[in-house]
Amino acid sequence: MSTTTGTRELRFEQKMSDAEALMWNIEKDPWLNPSGAMISTLDRPLDVKQFKARIRSAVAEIPRLRERVVPGFGRLSPPTWATDPEFDFAYHVRHIALPAPGTERQLLDLATRLYEDPFDRTRPLWMFVCIDGLVGGRGAVFSKMHHTVTDGVGAIRLSERYIEAEREAPVPEFVDLDQVIADAVAVENADDENVCGVSSVDSLRRSLSHVTHRQAGFARRAVGEVAAWSGAPVLAREFVEEMISTTKSTVDQLGSSDSQAPSGSELWSCRSRRRRLETVSLPLDAVKTAGKALGGSINDVFVAGATMGAIDYHKTRGVKPEGLNASFVVSTRKDSAIGGNSFTPAKLSVPGSYRSPKKFFTEIRDRMTARREAVLDDGAMIALVGVANLLPTSIVAKMARAQAAHIDFATSNLRGAGFPTYMSGAAVERNIVMGPVAGTAMNITTMSHNGQLDIGFFMDPAAIDDPDDLRMCMLAAYTRLLTAGGVELDG
Repeated sequence: MSTTTGTRELRFEQKMSDAEALMWNIEKDPWLNPSGAMISTLDRPLDVKQFKARIRSAVAEIPRLRERVVPGFGRLSPPTWATDPEFDFAYHVRHIALPAPGTERQLLDLATRLYEDPFDRTRPLWMFVCIDGLVGGRGAVFSKMHHTVTDGVGAIRLSERYIEAEREAPVPEFVDLDQVIADAVAVENADDENVCGVSSVDSLRRSLSHVTHRQAGFARRAVGEVAAWSGAPVLAREFVEEMISTTKSTVDQLGSSDSQAPSGSELWSCRSRRRRLETVSLPLDAVKTAGKALGGSINDVFVAGATMGAIDYHKTRGVKPEGLNASFVVSTRKDSAIGGNSFTPAKLSVPGSYRSPKKFFTEIRDRMTARREAVLDDGAMIALVGVANLLPTSIVAKMARAQAAHIDFATSNLRGAGFPTYMSGAAVERNIVMGPVAGTAMNITTMSHNGQLDIGFFMDPAAIDDPDDLRMCMLAAYTRLLTAGGVELDG
């Protein structure tokens, strides 16, 4: 489905892609939660009434915000989206206050608890919490969205519906959401009536038509084979045997690991469902200047500095790993549309030690460039994800968790507004992103905003048992790397 709103196209498909369906299915294992969240600090509490008006307008304008997930036909077709007839706006937009004294540590811990609270899978998959009571008379907004709704870039574009470029921006007119929901449900019910009377065999055949588009030999033959089963049981047996063979091959590929990659950090080998959020902020111009002087980009500085900080943390504990395993996100978006998921994760093996920050930066930059090009040229993963969705969730989740256990940290870089922004009368100070940890030891996501680079370290404290020290190691590493690029940080 594609429509235009404001200056951007809305692109939300009725059916989940294979990658989205996989994220939805494996989340049944709570260790693999794919949701993303953000805590935005404000110079004062926002006007809650105004903010709700903006979100109500966004819900009316963007169908995905009022839709819930409808399971597919068994495992043969992906889940779809449909309007939630019991949509409850108050459930998705809440207002609370921090208890005194309202410190940043209290705010980060609250955001972590809100993140850990799982989505109700029978409702639309997003929420906002307006927060008052921060020290100094400030405020905050916590936002959370399931990865099946959109990726990080799509979420930033979606935020244009409730973030303004001026403090006193016009307030949207009142929207009768109940009527919007009722009209949408009526249209969907009318569409359903047009397909009433369809037999279960026809429903199965339609579901299998999705499977035929997946890159697997047995899938391409599925519809024709099913049609012949009743008159040819031998064909049915051969088809099942081929399914078993293909499934075994898929399991082998999903469970395989790169023999050239280091085993990862023994220090960070423990895993749990607990989370801890830490943050570091850097001047964007300083990062940009250092990156250019070192021969790379802002993202190269971000990943190289994070890797140096991870190595330094190990060094303080007398541990020298052979190497570390990281990952980064390669965006495949080619337009400015809102919605959907257009990214590919890339694994990155990094050295377990360094001497010269400048040489280390070059090493990380070159490795990332090579991996990015390899990932963009490799279409095999798309086919693999499609076949994986046909496997039992327990098997896929087990393999995903085993793979994640070898990732020491995941990274992601988001570009925000390069100018001051406001949320219903309050100026945005920082945006701290909480990326999905999903079985790794830590997710590190950075987002630029108004001349600042805010980095969120969302970690598993069972793996990283001294989060405060990790934060100090990260800050020191970035300071050294910027110095190598000819930039000295004040203080």
